[in-house]
Amino acid sequence: MKQHKKALALWIGSVLVLLVGALLAGSPGRTETVQEAMRDAVLHSVNRISLLGLKTVNPGMISAFVVTVALLLAAALIRVFVIPRFRYVPGKFQLVLEEAVGLFDRMSRGDSPHRCKFLGAYIFAAGAYIFVGTLFELLGIQAVTVHGHSITLPAPLSDVNAAIALGTLSYLVILSGGIAGSGVKGVGKTLKEFSLPISMSFRLFGALLSGLLVTELVYYYISLSFVLPVLVGVLFTLLHALVQTYVLTMLVSMYYGEVSEPGEPKPKKIHTAQT
Repeated sequence: MKQHKKALALWIGSVLVLLVGALLAGSPGRTETVQEAMRDAVLHSVNRISLLGLKTVNPGMISAFVVTVALLLAAALIRVFVIPRFRYVPGKFQLVLEEAVGLFDRMSRGDSPHRCKFLGAYIFAAGAYIFVGTLFELLGIQAVTVHGHSITLPAPLSDVNAAIALGTLSYLVILSGGIAGSGVKGVGKTLKEFSLPISMSFRLFGALLSGLLVTELVYYYISLSFVLPVLVGVLFTLLHALVQTYVLTMLVSMYYGEVSEPGEPKPKKIHTAQT
C-alpha cells in the first residue's frame, strides 16, 4: 500500500514539475496566429494534403476515406467471423451489436412500419458513420501537409463538404421513400421540406466544428495545454458523437415515415339503380 502511495506521489510530482517548467519556458514560436489557425480549421485554405500525388485535398477527405475503409473492413470481419458464431445466450460483443441494431430497427419500425427494412439499414449505416467518424479525431492520427507541416486529421464531418454530402444523401433517401410510398404525390410531400438538407447539413457541421474550434483554441495556448484538453476534447467529442447520431437518424426516420405513408384509398361510389 505504501509503495502505491509513493508511486502516485512521484507521478503527481513529476507532472507538476513538467507543468511549472513548461509555464516558465513560455510558448514556442508560432508560424500562425490563433485567428489564422481557427480560420484554416474551417476553410482548409493552407493545411491541405496531397492525395496520392494527384491533387491537394482537405484533411477531412482523408479522414472520410480512412473511416469508410475501417467501417467496411469491420463489417466484413463481423459478418464472416462473428455472426456465424452467434449463440442463443449472447456474449458481451454480441449483446452490444444486437442492441445497436435493435435501436435503429425499433426507430424505423416506429416511424415507418410499412417501409422499415431499407430505412433501418440506412439509419444504422449513417449513425455508425457519424459516431465512428466523430470519435476518429480522438485517435490523433498525424498527416503531413503539402507545406511540410504536421497536422492531426479531423473528424470527417467537420468539413462542410462532407456534412452537405451526408445531408443531401439523407434527403434523397427521404425522397425515395416518398416515391416508393405515394408515387408523384410523395415527391410533392418531400419537396415541401426543401430546407431539410440545409438544416441537417449545417447542424452536423456546426456542432462538430464547434468542438474542433474549442479544442484548437485550448491546444494553442501552452498554459491551457495540460489536463484541460483531455477533458474538453473527450467530453465534446463524446457528446457530439451521441447527440448528432441520434438527431440525424431520428430526423431521417421521422420524415421518411411521413412521406412514405401510403394514402388512404378512396371510397368507392355506390350507384343505386334507377327505378
